[in-house]
Amino acid sequence: MDDTEREVLLSRPAQRIVSLSPHLTELVFAVGGGGQLVGTVSFSDYPEAANDIPRIGSYNTINYEAIVQMQPDLVLAWGSGNGEEKISKLKSLGLTVYISEPKILEDVALSLQKIGILVGNKDQGNDEAENFLKRLTKLKKSYSNQSQVSVFYQLSSEPIMTLSGRHLISDVVTLCGGRNVFAEALPIALKANKESLLRSNPQVVIAGAEKKNQLAWLDRWKRLSSITAVQNGHIYFIHPDLLSRHTPRIIDGAEKMCNFLAKVRNQKKETER
Repeated sequence: MDDTEREVLLSRPAQRIVSLSPHLTELVFAVGGGGQLVGTVSFSDYPEAANDIPRIGSYNTINYEAIVQMQPDLVLAWGSGNGEEKISKLKSLGLTVYISEPKILEDVALSLQKIGILVGNKDQGNDEAENFLKRLTKLKKSYSNQSQVSVFYQLSSEPIMTLSGRHLISDVVTLCGGRNVFAEALPIALKANKESLLRSNPQVVIAGAEKKNQLAWLDRWKRLSSITAVQNGHIYFIHPDLLSRHTPRIIDGAEKMCNFLAKVRNQKKETER
């Protein structure tokens, strides 16, 4: 069953796989099926070997003709990223489609197990899932019961975009004992204006920026000096690939976030002494 509760049937393990998102490409490699990938999309750059796979477009611009020519026995699609229209088109072409849409961290483990089965590496999929859950459990024990820290996750800088509680990154915030200040918003991704940021007044800002963008992003936050996170210097960067991709590496990103939230708590304790 895929993440939309649809049954996906194969007569044998998939030998020719097309992946329509970087996170799915990474998951296939994680369970030992990288050699069965015949096509993928732009930004599928992890592990290094993924760079050698032919491209059939991006997650939102798909070359259907190229996919059909590749004769895949399995297409791995990203529900919210690729979109219902594109996925329906793939199905209408007679392709077998598995739809991925992890909503909580435990779903990453399920994805590893299911994709392991589809590529014929059930045991490796189970092993990877078990390792993932062990690391997740360790973080939960360490951080989930800590005093709550209000968090703003910055998805982009111009405009400032963030994520609601419907996104997996919000589950990472909760894991670390944080509270996403935009958790109740209806859209999964939304703009945050100056007024809403001042009103939510987060204690920490986690910016999903790459190193080359960090100074520019930091400089813009200085204009909002009344926000607690800015006043106390709690603006941190985590490479977006470690949080936005629904893969085992999201635990690496979670560890970083948990450590940053711990700094906020420690500073508060020092101030209260």
